[in-house]
Amino acid sequence: EGEEPEWPAADVVIGNPPFLGGKLLRSGLGGGYVETLRQVYGARLHGEADLVCHWFDKTSRMIEGGAATRAGLVATNSIRGGRNRSVLDRIVERGRIFDAWSDEPWVVDGAAVRVSLVAFEGAEDGRSARLNGEAVGGVNADLTAAESADLGQARRLEPNRGVSFMGDTKNGAFDISGDLAREWLRLPRNPNGRSNAAVLKPWMNGMDVTRRPAGKWIIDFGAAMSERDAALYEAPFRHVETHVKPARERNRGRKVRESWWLHEAPRPGMWRALAGLSRYIATPTVAKHRLFVWLDAGICPDHQLIVIARDDDTTFGIVHSRFHEAWSLRLGTSLEDRPRYTPTTTFETFPFPDGLSPGVPAADYAGDPRAVAIAQAARRLVELRERWLNPPEWVEWVEEPAPGYPRRPVPRGEAAAKALKDRTLTKLYNARPKWLEDAHAALDEAVATAYDWPGNISEEDALSQLLALNSAYSEQSDG
Repeated sequence: EGEEPEWPAADVVIGNPPFLGGKLLRSGLGGGYVETLRQVYGARLHGEADLVCHWFDKTSRMIEGGAATRAGLVATNSIRGGRNRSVLDRIVERGRIFDAWSDEPWVVDGAAVRVSLVAFEGAEDGRSARLNGEAVGGVNADLTAAESADLGQARRLEPNRGVSFMGDTKNGAFDISGDLAREWLRLPRNPNGRSNAAVLKPWMNGMDVTRRPAGKWIIDFGAAMSERDAALYEAPFRHVETHVKPARERNRGRKVRESWWLHEAPRPGMWRALAGLSRYIATPTVAKHRLFVWLDAGICPDHQLIVIARDDDTTFGIVHSRFHEAWSLRLGTSLEDRPRYTPTTTFETFPFPDGLSPGVPAADYAGDPRAVAIAQAARRLVELRERWLNPPEWVEWVEEPAPGYPRRPVPRGEAAAKALKDRTLTKLYNARPKWLEDAHAALDEAVATAYDWPGNISEEDALSQLLALNSAYSEQSDG
């Protein structure tokens, strides 16, 4: 078993610890090292905390024990949120951060990342704190000024649980071209009397949302289909046997290796939540702009999409408001300069307007004037965006060979196909034309009214109000 090494006593600890994301620890350091690391630090740090957090933890304990007085360390900017922030929470609880730069560019070997620089100590010494070069009253654990709402105190809310999910993790070449999928859909029924439609779904990932859809499909034998039953779908099974099985049989994970015909994480809970819905809300896990879109309930979302299992325009409008965007930016982390959205920290903590939460069936507030106004503004935004993305003059919508699938857009000729390449949500939000600004402004005003706020409420005031609501809702749940 490993033992934690002792560092020599020092007045100040300064360093640039190695950067390695929590999900990359095993591939980067090896399974044995990671297991030892978790044995030593597991009681204090999440098992998938970024590697840099271990240096912050060890240094803060040195300061607590009197072996050092101050420290200044560099971290990726993801230390401000998610599972990583717990190490900064403890530093603030037991000491204080007296100087920090929350989000700075850092270029290493040509790769651009974003970093946070954090200086902390064990006790107040009378010096004023600084954040991003400016004097502040203090620095919160999420590296915002103490004068700002400390969203790190937000708690997960019960009505929001079981609504938002990470999409499917396939781990293998289960995805196929749309042309091949349509070819298989036209085949005669399989020996079990069932069409290949039972195991074929359109598939989308984050880039399909931010760019143009690539038109991929995916073979999906569900969460628990046996190998014998999967083999009855001849063409799809043969493809997986040829293109997925060889790589999966070399996987170190027993379940992944032995159940090679199944996706690694098929998210059965997500599919249960989507049952009965005609569509769902999706947003890219990581993206330059926080975009929300509607996807047909038959589309399989990749793990780089976050799914919100609601089909009402009111919920869509609330999450696409500037208030939810600001909340998600503060409570999420980022990859390089692209914010990351998570089901837990950014969705499950967000307080919806009273009576309009995900815990309330949409039918129950269908007649609420607040909900109606939000829904109208949300539909208008979606209609305008869709007309820009897929102009009827350039796009024809065609049916798939089998029933039950959403129609797909097909360019009306080569000129249209070329022009459509520039019609992406990322490019639209980069340009942010006046009509888009107006549509979002109308939506924001409707959402502000639902909270009983003035339409021009500042972002910081809105965040403070949301934090207060989160606290009130949490207390109601505890009671």
